[in-house]
Parts: sequence; C-alpha cells; structure tokens
Amino acid sequence: MNLQGIVAVSGKPGLWKALSQNKTGFILESLDAHKTKLVANLSTAKLAALDEITVFGYDDDIKLTDVFAKMKTAANVPDAKADGKKLRDFFKEVAPDHDEEKVYASDMKKIVSWFHILKDLPFFNEEPATEAPAAEEAAPAADGTKPAVAVKKTVATTAPKAVTKQPAPKATAKPKATAKPRRAE
Repeated sequence: MNLQGIVAVSGKPGLWKALSQNKTGFILESLDAHKTKLVANLSTAKLAALDEITVFGYDDDIKLTDVFAKMKTAANVPDAKADGKKLRDFFKEVAPDHDEEKVYASDMKKIVSWFHILKDLPFFNEEPATEAPAAEEAAPAADGTKPAVAVKKTVATTAPKAVTKQPAPKATAKPKATAKPRRAE
C-alpha cells in the first residue's frame, strides 16, 4: 500500500492528501467525496504522515502500514462505532503484540475509521515508491582486493516528514513620531 503523502490533521476529521507546499504550510485535499481543499499552516496545525505512524507495542512499535496490511486480510473489520471490547478483540487479531495499556479505544476507532476511508482508494492497493536499487556487491578483483562499493541513493519524497517550527517573522520598526513633544517650562 502506498500511503506516501497521506496525512491526518489535528482538529480536522478524516484524511488528507498533500498536494503541494507553500511557504506557510501544505495545501491539502480531503479524501472524501467533497474533495475539500485546506491550507494547513505549520505554525498552528499538526500533521501526521500515515506512513510514519506507529502503534505502541510491548517490545517494538508496530507500523501502521503493517496493521493496515493485516486488516486487509482480516475476515471482517468492525465498524469504527463498535464498542471498545469488540475493537480490542479485533486489534488482538491484527496487532497481537500491541500494548493494551497505551493503545486506547479512541486510537483503535481512529485507525479503523482510517482503514474504511482508505480501503476503496486505488493507491491503497498499490506498492509504495521504492528507493533506487542498491548496487550489487562486486566480485573481488583478480588480485584479491575488493573494488569500491557504490553508495546507495535514496529517492526524495514530497510527503511532510515532520512539522518543523518556522522562524518568527522579523519585527517591523515602529513609525517615528513626526512632531517632537514640547517640553513643559
């Protein structure tokens, strides 16, 4: 599944696709039928890229993409409005080593609702853009020395990686008074 560029915005329901970036934030489009546009200002909105979200686990955190992959193969995914016990049982099936004390029912409802939004979209079933293929390790030269190995190149992404704090705008100088105040005599 290719979740690159799909974000959740704090305070806004649903999921959003990052279309482009401007100097103040990101231009987003909702994934629902309305295709609402939104300019998310980085100084006020918090964005979370779905391909970087993890779920608390006992040993290691579980990637959200792994949870979605198991949800795709699950027999029946409950509705997001199901009770907490039903969601907990479902999460024990798709993420058996999630930390039950740290993963709340509200988190599970949000993940299930995101799954229901994404499951019918075409990019949900396609593979993510992969990095450039790594160079094969070359065979040793005839004299027994190993040749230099090429450096692995990575592909730049356009998805928001993290919310960074923008520098504060420069303060403007106050206008000077045109007339000097009179001194009392």
